[in-house]
Amino acid sequence: MSLGFGHRARIGHLYPSGGLCDFEIQSMAPEGVQFVTTRLPFKRTGLEDDSALVADVETHAGLLADAAVDLIAMNCTAASMAVGAATINQRIEAVTGIAATTTTDAVLDALSHVGAKRIALMTPYPRAVVEMEMAFLGAQGIEVVAERAFACTTPVQQGEIAPEVWLERALQFDLQGADALLISCAGIHLSPVLGEIEARLDTPVIASNAALLWKCLRALRLAERPTRYGRLLAGEFDAPRAR
Repeated sequence: MSLGFGHRARIGHLYPSGGLCDFEIQSMAPEGVQFVTTRLPFKRTGLEDDSALVADVETHAGLLADAAVDLIAMNCTAASMAVGAATINQRIEAVTGIAATTTTDAVLDALSHVGAKRIALMTPYPRAVVEMEMAFLGAQGIEVVAERAFACTTPVQQGEIAPEVWLERALQFDLQGADALLISCAGIHLSPVLGEIEARLDTPVIASNAALLWKCLRALRLAERPTRYGRLLAGEFDAPRAR
């Protein structure tokens, strides 16, 4: 008898409605880990839209609870920063009784895990969203020492950018003084080039979807780690550091 698709874990995935890359996190997941997606209303990329994304998060999270998921992950980096990860998690957990996490939780934990206090930041966000994110990171003790934004006005535009374009843009970065490169956005197709970006830059790369997958696997105590999507997800930073 064959095992079910989500026989190791089912993860509820709250994702912006206009996003095209909800498949990205599933494509990187180990066999037997299933992401079940419910969409949150989101057509434009802006601070107002980020806040409105979770206006009715309880209803959408409740739909995921119907699928008997083990964990619920709200996957939008800017929105979870703008609204507050703790607030979102509390609201989801209160209505479902299921543990919750966000992309913001994942990104902050990932940056801490690789020891990054000074970062380069690359996004597909409008200027107001970039400034919000930089201020948010600064309040967490993370300094942005270099930044490039390729402003998109809709999540559809974000998702239509080819992975090779992200590779080209990343390789143009001057990472002097940066402990890591953060590529921030759950709505971009990055996984095919993520490992190459990190290898060619020789610097840790934290990407929203990969960081969230890493966070979910750790939360569910799943030991298997994908190996083609950068050192964080492969578990290469998990070994004790030499003193």
